[in-house]
Amino acid sequence: MLALDIRNLNKKYPNFQVKDVSFQLEQGYIMGFIGANGAGKTTTIKSILNMIQIDSGEICVFGKNIAEHEIELKQEIGCAFGDINFYTRSKVKTLTDIMKRFYKNWNDNTYYSYLKRFKLDENKKIAELSTGMKVKYSLALALSHGAKLLILDEPTSGLDPVSRDDLLDIFQELIVGGEISILFSTHITSDLEKCADFITFIDNGQIIASAEKNDFMASYRLVSGSENQLVEVKEQLISYKINSFGFTGLIHAADIPPSSNLKATMPSLEEIMIYFAKKEDMHV
Repeated sequence: MLALDIRNLNKKYPNFQVKDVSFQLEQGYIMGFIGANGAGKTTTIKSILNMIQIDSGEICVFGKNIAEHEIELKQEIGCAFGDINFYTRSKVKTLTDIMKRFYKNWNDNTYYSYLKRFKLDENKKIAELSTGMKVKYSLALALSHGAKLLILDEPTSGLDPVSRDDLLDIFQELIVGGEISILFSTHITSDLEKCADFITFIDNGQIIASAEKNDFMASYRLVSGSENQLVEVKEQLISYKINSFGFTGLIHAADIPPSSNLKATMPSLEEIMIYFAKKEDMHV
């Protein structure tokens, strides 16, 4: 079953648009959602949560249209964003008591087990929590009402490496049973290399690719060579950088000329993002 099915999502703003965005997330997997700032990730996430009115397209969660079944489906969705900027003068306990009333499947035992695991003090005020602790608190709330789809927007951005690693372990534990699915938007692409099953890459409001992680990374190559070799391959490159040895550029693996003597390696997710961003600068 599809946990999330987005088809031909369009949303136009005065200076930006999300255009024909489509991708699917199977139940029981983690999908990394990547793209530069302003690429359309937040617009897409807000559309999934029905927080903005889309111009056209359809968004289904567990086979039901979110716009038609919002209240019912939001029992099944858990969200964690990079920060909490409401009720900051309230204690954690007070905010939880408010939040839990919205969820019919709220489980106090689950909630307190996460508080313990995350070393969260429920008597602290929200304003007293570090960025990392706010993220952990958001996750504790999201995980305590039986959500089957977790939507995480930059959840690891304020965390130290040890805390980030702990969270990635939790994400992988959650999907083991095959019921929970995670859409994970982040700039820390190394986190996705550790835990994601699929990658969806959005650039300038359009989906570049949505595929199994290893297939996605394997579809690109970083190539390097002399400036003379650059002339031979320049038209095929997504973008490139000139350096003291010649050049390094990103190319679709299928576009490397068969007779080429270029040095080729598989790029990281971060390198793919960087070279696509450079493409905009170069107007290639």
